[in-house]
Amino acid sequence: MISESALLAKVPTGLFIGGEWRSTQKTIDVMDPSTGAVLASIADASAEDATAALDAAVAVQDEWAATAPRTRSNILRKAFDLMQERRDEFALLMTLEMGKPLAEARGEVTYGGEFLRWFSEEAVRITGRYGINPEGTGRTIVSQHPVGPCYLITPWNFPLAMATRKIAPALAAGCTVVIKPASLTPLTTLYFAKLLEDAGLPAGVVNVLTTSSSSAVTEPLLNDSRLRKLSFTGSTPVGQKLIEQSAKNVLRTSMELGGNAPFIVFDDADLDAAVDGAIAAKFRNVGQACTAANRFIVHESVAEEFARRVTERVTGFGIGRGTEEGVTIGPLIDDRAVTKASELVDDAVAKGATLLTGGSALDGQGTFFEPTVLTDVQAGSNILREEIFGPVLAIVPFSDETDAIRLANDTEYGLVSYVFTTDLARGQRMIDKLQTGMMGLNVGVISNASAPFGGVKQSGIGREGGFEGIHEYLSTKYTMTPMS
Repeated sequence: MISESALLAKVPTGLFIGGEWRSTQKTIDVMDPSTGAVLASIADASAEDATAALDAAVAVQDEWAATAPRTRSNILRKAFDLMQERRDEFALLMTLEMGKPLAEARGEVTYGGEFLRWFSEEAVRITGRYGINPEGTGRTIVSQHPVGPCYLITPWNFPLAMATRKIAPALAAGCTVVIKPASLTPLTTLYFAKLLEDAGLPAGVVNVLTTSSSSAVTEPLLNDSRLRKLSFTGSTPVGQKLIEQSAKNVLRTSMELGGNAPFIVFDDADLDAAVDGAIAAKFRNVGQACTAANRFIVHESVAEEFARRVTERVTGFGIGRGTEEGVTIGPLIDDRAVTKASELVDDAVAKGATLLTGGSALDGQGTFFEPTVLTDVQAGSNILREEIFGPVLAIVPFSDETDAIRLANDTEYGLVSYVFTTDLARGQRMIDKLQTGMMGLNVGVISNASAPFGGVKQSGIGREGGFEGIHEYLSTKYTMTPMS
């Protein structure tokens, strides 16, 4: 395993524009959330840098769109192969800047890499259709074309997978890219850009902006008519603002926004499987995932036993720096995340919930919060309305199926739901009745590069991954020709 200092020395710290690494006068300190120490100081982009990045993307858009699909495919496949060779480096880098346990970071390398492999295969399968119109008066040609230069905004919680999930389909479709990673975890994206260089990606096809002010670089890009697509993963309020800003130039948009995932356990559920699913759905990534289960809606006949079993598991978690052996819960990303978790727990307890374990921030260095279990959470508690984004499991009992569906759908969000039942007919009813874009039926982890990821209601628009993912970066053209 490479040392931390040696790895950090390999990570570029400049902006990546037109195939060149550029420094800036202002810099951003990237912190280790487990210690508060500075990991690196990186470039801080300005509005002028943003325009330069788009200039670079626009300059090579036509050339990249005309590049043979097999060539684009081979570059993505080479990037996948290089990522497998450097998987330990990427895993350690994510653990350092985001805090997740090293084992989970390795899992993200596997997951993130699969987008490179999947879309390397999709690049050569972009098709259209041809036929005679119903009237017999002409021939119809439907073709697919790259939408054009794209602006991609990624969050801090999955710094590799969110970059590959957006960049890979864009490149496969023939689009050039400007990407802005979160300022809290930019190092992984910078290192990934270096990997793309090594894989043979032409200069200007991918450009990276790191900045302390998202609006400073985002507004000039969205106001530039040369930009043709925006893809964003983050909170719903920010997504709503970006949709408004993108309306001026009628941009294609993909929005993967907030979640408030229900996790329903019926009275006939396999409780061992449900508890395993709950641990995975809640505490993966320290609970800092849009797919994290937020509200555990458990049938009243099994709620007490379910709570006992998950509490037993949670009290056995190891808490510490993600690089340490046996750690399952790392730090939250920053002080604000700790404060939010504390406030949500305190509010729930004040309104009648029972605290079974945890519930407090840990003293000392780093931004740690105890893994927590609450039961009998009452209606009106903030924890049932807001996305927790922390290691807090909140249990709400229900009486019948209708009640469960009502509780699950009682939110403006609709990203993912989880259902545990051994009744196959009931499972089918849940597919039909739960208002979410994704569902895990007797599983607690649903993300896969081959599947369409996305939500409904205020959880977003568009899909990432799967056959559907590449079409977010393609425009459809219909051509009529006369009958000969």
